[in-house]
Amino acid sequence: MAKLKPPFKLNVPMLLTWMRIAMIPLVIGIFYLPETWLSMTCKNMLATVIFIIAAATDALDGYLARRYQGWATPMGAFLDPVADKLLVSAALVALVGLDRCDMLAAMIIIGREITVSALREWMAKVGASGAVKVNWFGKIKTIAQMVAIPMLLWWDPVMVDTSIFTGEVSVAMLGHVLIIVAAVLTIYSMYVYMMAARRALSSPDVHEPQA
Repeated sequence: MAKLKPPFKLNVPMLLTWMRIAMIPLVIGIFYLPETWLSMTCKNMLATVIFIIAAATDALDGYLARRYQGWATPMGAFLDPVADKLLVSAALVALVGLDRCDMLAAMIIIGREITVSALREWMAKVGASGAVKVNWFGKIKTIAQMVAIPMLLWWDPVMVDTSIFTGEVSVAMLGHVLIIVAAVLTIYSMYVYMMAARRALSSPDVHEPQA
């Protein structure tokens, strides 16, 4: 599909990426406000809404960059994944501090992001960046963690009244389950990346990186 002419001179995807980065301290900072200003329930709601909006800008800026001419830039390609990792890492650190997320799960997810980013940079230097493209396990992991984090930020139970079920649903418990699923998928997806990189590095076409 041919790209369209941008309706604005302003690079909207880049603006959305910077907005996402600017929202990161808000997600954490809300919980430092005194209880006399905001109740914990209000803090949970606001942090959840801000995180969801920030996560939504990720999907939107990617779509716009692919759809319109001139909006996909090298700076945007670099900054977009950095913003995503900063958002997730900051939210996980905040959740660990609130005792809502297991520290081991958070360390696995954050450690994997650092490791895979370094691996991709190394593979690009040796001319084998295609070997560490995003796989399906990584995509499912991302979905699981991006659903789990808002649930853990929300924390409070939700009342459900339907013909099938009536009662309280523990949002916190669902979030815990999903973050564990994300951590398990994180380990496996990193293993897949490592094996793909190992096969690529054994190829005679791979060159040594320049110092």
